[in-house]
Amino acid sequence: MNGLFADLVGQSLAVDLLQAALQHHRLAPAYLFAGPDGVGRRLAALRFLEGVIAGGAASPRQRRRLEALNHPDLLWVEPTYQHQGRLLSRREAEEVGLSRRTPPQLRLEQIRGVGRFLARQPVEAERGMVVIETAEAMAESAANALLKTLEEPGHGLLVLLSAAPERLLSTIRSRCQLIRFLRLDPDALDQVLLRCGASGMDPPELIGMAAGSPGALIEHRQRWSLLPESLANRLRTLPIEPMDALSLARDLCESLDGEQQLWLIDWLQQRIWRAAHSEHAVRRLESLRRHLLSFVQPRLAWEVALLDLMTITAAG
Repeated sequence: MNGLFADLVGQSLAVDLLQAALQHHRLAPAYLFAGPDGVGRRLAALRFLEGVIAGGAASPRQRRRLEALNHPDLLWVEPTYQHQGRLLSRREAEEVGLSRRTPPQLRLEQIRGVGRFLARQPVEAERGMVVIETAEAMAESAANALLKTLEEPGHGLLVLLSAAPERLLSTIRSRCQLIRFLRLDPDALDQVLLRCGASGMDPPELIGMAAGSPGALIEHRQRWSLLPESLANRLRTLPIEPMDALSLARDLCESLDGEQQLWLIDWLQQRIWRAAHSEHAVRRLESLRRHLLSFVQPRLAWEVALLDLMTITAAG
């Protein structure tokens, strides 16, 4: 049993609960794996389902199939973008160069598909298995549809992955067994990064944004590396002249899509807090995030925010 979760680092509480469920053959109809992004929730789901299929033991064959998401009794659902009548995953949206102004969503048709999948007879396993990533990204109609499925799950098994379980309907949370995942301490973080060949020195802003999550740290590294070098250099020091602020706002909106701009707000909050501990500036950037998500014209939103930040930092 120990070998099943051997590569899940720093989550002993979650592992103990999942191992006990497998060992005693007491599986709940639905689980909520709750915790920060990038700390092992996805890996735990894969290993748990491997144990469900293989009677609690590790199975290299089933592991390969599950990791490739090609098991006939597994449905893996992730948030999507809607584009020309199609639903595209984040990876597919990147491949087609889709402009992503807002985060992807879990949509009603996807959740209806979950119900249909669980209603059918399994092909190989004893039960149909569904994993829903970023469960908090459900639209209201999708959440209501999922609630109906949870009320009558049949013999299926659902695993919801969420970094913000408080955003889920309380009635959905109450129908799931909660499995908590924790941020990793520095030693465990280094261990995971070393295993995946991603160890190295990181800027303090990226370490702060990762907050003990190796997966998040790797993603933040990638996002920072994708910024145009000239733009990255300009962002290290906020403008002190109005024309420079307006120019930076223009270049940000021309160079970065909506998701990148939202990520940059997190980076700026870390940068400014470390430099000046300005709560006012951090709150102003949070206001900018709300404006971008509410479809305010991005360039105008950035122009006003950067001019405000000039005033705030000058006063501080």
